[in-house]
Amino acid sequence: MEGVLRVLGVLVTVVFACATAVVTWPQFFHLEQTVPFAQIVSMRGVMVGAFALITLVFLLFALARPMRGFAMSMALVAGIGAIAGGLILAQRGYGDTLPPETESSVRVMTWNTAGDATGAEQIAQTAVAMNADVVALPETAQSVGEDVAVQMRELGRPMWVHHVQYNEDVVDGPQSWVTTILITPELGDYAVIDSSREGTSNMPSAVAMPVNGDGPTIVAVHAVAPRPQYMSSWSSDLRWLADQCPAGENVILAGDFNATLDHTPSLAVDGADFGYCRDSAAASGNGGVGTWPTDVPALLSTPIDHVMHSEDWETTGSVVLTNLDDAGSDHRPLVVQLEPAG
Repeated sequence: MEGVLRVLGVLVTVVFACATAVVTWPQFFHLEQTVPFAQIVSMRGVMVGAFALITLVFLLFALARPMRGFAMSMALVAGIGAIAGGLILAQRGYGDTLPPETESSVRVMTWNTAGDATGAEQIAQTAVAMNADVVALPETAQSVGEDVAVQMRELGRPMWVHHVQYNEDVVDGPQSWVTTILITPELGDYAVIDSSREGTSNMPSAVAMPVNGDGPTIVAVHAVAPRPQYMSSWSSDLRWLADQCPAGENVILAGDFNATLDHTPSLAVDGADFGYCRDSAAASGNGGVGTWPTDVPALLSTPIDHVMHSEDWETTGSVVLTNLDDAGSDHRPLVVQLEPAG
């Protein structure tokens, strides 16, 4: 009987070790966009905490001599999982600040405002306080965006307003069908191109291009969430968004990707993070700080809001604003400062 229990313990430990490896690094097994691993790895901070707790529990079990071998083996596996996940988050960074602005710097702010929940006044005050030049606002109606622009103008920072809306014929449809983008006139005149209406599936992403051809293409991003019933659409959205970051193009993407850096390795090219673009938060030591949801501490929540940029830019700083968790949205604003590369 003792031999059977020993064999069973070894089998359980091996299965647990395999499961730990898959949920810690699903991209190695090409499972990062597959249910349930896509959902599990998105909450990496929670997963690290869970592995740490499991480690402590089995260390306590190891105090009982009959279970010592099995418990120590399980504690070792869980400890490795916690350390590996923690190192990945530490590498991406747990916080950074914005440096002083320069004449050439561009500040990009993204905030999924959850429709009217946040309010134009709060959005405008935050954008002005951050001296934002580009403001990507998923789930923000055109009327709200226009109110934001009016208030920003009154606060001394005028902006042009652009938007894309799905199902325009539906009266009082959900504001997730709208994505608004504000761009400072200092970057020139912009226009949203028609292909924006054929890009991401359930929620729109606005592709704004400079009218005179001089300046970056700016994409306000909103991909569908990776719910089990939307996995195909989610993967398709991410592929389309990655295609907006081709080689040799001057591009800035900002918004709610509904994906973390754990979901995008298969979409990265030539050492970048997403298409040919790099993630600003990770580049500036801020990629481990979560932006959703706001009712979970930032170090445990999920970094699904991003600013990505082509090689024409370099990130000099970023910050996730954690002081607005009670502003109404379930997302935190992310602000990034960019400088022209070279």
